[in-house]
Amino acid sequence: MSGDLEALLRVTSDTYRDDRPLDVAFGTYDGAVGRLVLAVTSRGIASCSFEDENIVYERVAKHVGSMIGTDARRLDPVRRELDAYFSGRLRAFATPVDLALATSFARTVLQKTMAVPYGTTTTMERIGELIGRPRALRAVGNALSSNPVCVVVPCHRVVREDGELGDYAGGAAAKRHLLNVERRESRGA
Repeated sequence: MSGDLEALLRVTSDTYRDDRPLDVAFGTYDGAVGRLVLAVTSRGIASCSFEDENIVYERVAKHVGSMIGTDARRLDPVRRELDAYFSGRLRAFATPVDLALATSFARTVLQKTMAVPYGTTTTMERIGELIGRPRALRAVGNALSSNPVCVVVPCHRVVREDGELGDYAGGAAAKRHLLNVERRESRGA
């Protein structure tokens, strides 16, 4: 984490831990696809993002809660699940998802995306059909690209109609890696 953000989180955590519970536990996870910025609320994981920590922090503070700090008790279960996922030992995340950072339309798209089975892919066109908006491909694509809970909400499982990977917030290499982890484990099961 950048020094300024780390200092802000330390002050927030130290100031409010005893007086009032944190709205959001905030931290990072360094894994196989790079650094992910995590935010966990009382409802579940609200961020697992490739974006810059400061940007995610500001978005979380604006839309979720202002009492943000580090709390290993709330972050470590998500980190353990990510470790298990990347090592091929986890096919479905148990941590609830909090889509508070997504628009209403994006929540609808992401909820359908969460139903795409491990080790498989679908298309934006199919997601559009499932939400009753088969011609809204650009809107579906925008909802997927703004997914605030990457990896956990598996937008990497959505590919283009022609079979090409398509865009991904973490980049093509990250998307390819995630799909390969799932394909390898699906064949080995």
